[in-house]
Amino acid sequence: MLPAAPFLPQASCARLLSRPARSQAFGALLGPSLATLLVCALTAPAAAQDLSARPVEDQPIAGAPPAPPVPTNGETPVAFAADAVEYDQTGDMVTASGNVVLRHENDSVRADTVTWNRKTGLVIATGNVRVVDRDGNQAYTDRVELTDELKSGAMENLLVVMREGGRLAAEKGQRDEAGNMVLTHAAYTGCAVETSKGCPRNPTWRILADRLTYTEANKRLRFENARIELFGAIQLPLFGLAMASDGRAQSGLLVPDFRFSRSNGIEVSDGWYWRIADNRDLTTTAYVFTGAAPMVSAEYRALTERGAYQITGYATSSNRTTIATSSPSSQDTFRGYIFANGRLQLDPNWSVSFALRRATDRTFLRRYDISRDDRLRSMVNVERIDADSYFSFAGYATQTMQAGTDQGMIPVALPAIDYRRRFSDPLLGGKIEAQVNTLAISRTDGQDTQRAFAGVEWSLRKLTGLGQLVTFTALGRADVYHSDENADTVTSLYAGNPGWEARGVASAAVDVEWPLVGAAFGGTQVLTPHIQLVALPKIKNLSVPNEDARSIELETGNLFALNRFPGYDRIEDGVRFTYGVHWQLDVPRWRINTVVGQSVRLSSRPTLLPDGTGLSSKVSDIVGRTEVRYRDFVSLVQRFRLDKDTLAVRRMEFNATVGSRKTYAEIGYTKLNRGITSGIEDLRDREEVQAAGRVTFANYWSLFGSTTVNLTDRNEDPTYGSDGFQPLRSRLGLAYEDDCLEVSLTWRRDYQTNGDAKRGDSFLVRFNFKNLGTR
Repeated sequence: MLPAAPFLPQASCARLLSRPARSQAFGALLGPSLATLLVCALTAPAAAQDLSARPVEDQPIAGAPPAPPVPTNGETPVAFAADAVEYDQTGDMVTASGNVVLRHENDSVRADTVTWNRKTGLVIATGNVRVVDRDGNQAYTDRVELTDELKSGAMENLLVVMREGGRLAAEKGQRDEAGNMVLTHAAYTGCAVETSKGCPRNPTWRILADRLTYTEANKRLRFENARIELFGAIQLPLFGLAMASDGRAQSGLLVPDFRFSRSNGIEVSDGWYWRIADNRDLTTTAYVFTGAAPMVSAEYRALTERGAYQITGYATSSNRTTIATSSPSSQDTFRGYIFANGRLQLDPNWSVSFALRRATDRTFLRRYDISRDDRLRSMVNVERIDADSYFSFAGYATQTMQAGTDQGMIPVALPAIDYRRRFSDPLLGGKIEAQVNTLAISRTDGQDTQRAFAGVEWSLRKLTGLGQLVTFTALGRADVYHSDENADTVTSLYAGNPGWEARGVASAAVDVEWPLVGAAFGGTQVLTPHIQLVALPKIKNLSVPNEDARSIELETGNLFALNRFPGYDRIEDGVRFTYGVHWQLDVPRWRINTVVGQSVRLSSRPTLLPDGTGLSSKVSDIVGRTEVRYRDFVSLVQRFRLDKDTLAVRRMEFNATVGSRKTYAEIGYTKLNRGITSGIEDLRDREEVQAAGRVTFANYWSLFGSTTVNLTDRNEDPTYGSDGFQPLRSRLGLAYEDDCLEVSLTWRRDYQTNGDAKRGDSFLVRFNFKNLGTR
């Protein structure tokens, strides 16, 4: 309760009227929170629903008094400051005026005048009232009524600015003893009401409601007879809308999507979001089609003390066209897809990561536009990592989505075990790394392989007095293999000998880099010559299966690698000398990186590398990479491989990005002209171009598009069937995006039919209301 005012003689009253009172004890409980008194709301009549009529401050209330006195009798007083304080003995009224500031813990109130009726206990704050709560929410009103404990009250012409960015305005507001509020004729928006230059602007959308109810116990806002207004003109009804005042997601209906496709006709989808707990939620979605049976999906997400995981599933019953065989057939059947992944950190060293992706058939994902991946990979991996060691126990399985590919030939890898440990070299000061690895691969219709090896690698890095960085490396390894059904492997180079095979591996290398730094073109350049010598004895490569080292081609990424094969099953033996140069130039706003190199085999021993990889001859092809960057506006990357004899282009990749995040253009071109034997399916020739771009105009509008075109002709790959210009997919769209709304219309064309996933045009209309707890 407010303390009783002492009896003041008339003269004392006169003096009190004229003197400033900057720190008087106004004392009492403020209540649970001035912020929770005000958070979020919705709309109605004209002036009361103006979300930008008042000037809004972003600083704490100035002139706030010091912290209130120590609580007495279980009550926390309210400290206050004012220019003047008057006491009307006849009416038993206390009036504070002139920059009145009240403070209770982390809550504060500012008003022109505060009046306290000691008989009724009513406190009235009037004139430019501003309330800031402990959560950073702000309320502006012309008049607010409170009890002498400041717990309940009525407000008029109210504006609330929420910490999360939303605003609400209301004609009237009433708060009860429990902290619950009822606002009438309310409006809410999550949009900016000012331009970047501080000029007023109409919000893109706002929600209007006849009545808004705020419940203090769960900090929940519920709107009655709500409508959403778009661009100040279009109004659509909203049923059962509810929000959390503290920014938490709330259970409720999501914004629908609209789509048209040749495979399914017109599609309307909408979801229900269920916030099970602060760390768990579930989204269920229903899809209705004019050309197919309905479909449902569900996504469950959880964040635990040890990590996070999610599970997503789709289910329907529709006509399925089989593409796994040479004789396609159709039937009505259950179809679906499950996708789950996550990672759990069991302790600072141990962790588990997993992913599960399985579909009932090969066309389901593409027909319903869920994914266009040509394979689905499932895995589990248990890892232990510390400062000096690494352990992994993993398993992998893949489901093919490609037509004509035999699932029985797709391998399952389980277990895949890898253990590594590093030691310090007590003699020469280098590093020693020991590794033990084992892998078991099985196929239902093909070759099965088991492999194990143990090896030790020693390395030593030295910096000479002239600045050269010299690295010495030595490696020893013992491998053992077992395989059966080797004849089922299509490519004979990969099969190996059936039964048990063993081999030893030894290699030694020295690598020298010499960075030379100097000034150039007003900046700094670094020229780094790089040479390497690697020596290995003859290795039993073709005697063992090749499961993990099939896709081999010389490029700058593996130019100086000790083993230029990507895996463990194949090793480049013999003696070779590699040389190259790296140049980097840094000038204001610009950076240029380029590297070029080549290798020479010093032994005359035949190589197992096939023609077209750039490594089959004694002298390799020439490889290079150049990157040019101008700030974050221009990025150009070019990779190439040139034939050592004719300088013909065997590999060319070019990627360019020009522009900003809002307006940009991208183009990518790839040409693989390797001429590799047709029996090696992993290294086919291809030519392709990709382009994408976005142009932003009128501040919020943008036009975007992308396309992919296959330029491979029958001369490059007779088995591919392309005539040299084959569009694969194209996309074009128009979008509107501001700070609180995204609307997009997208057209896409698929040029190939894949079973029941038909070629043709599709259209997608999408909405996203920001700061509304949807999508």
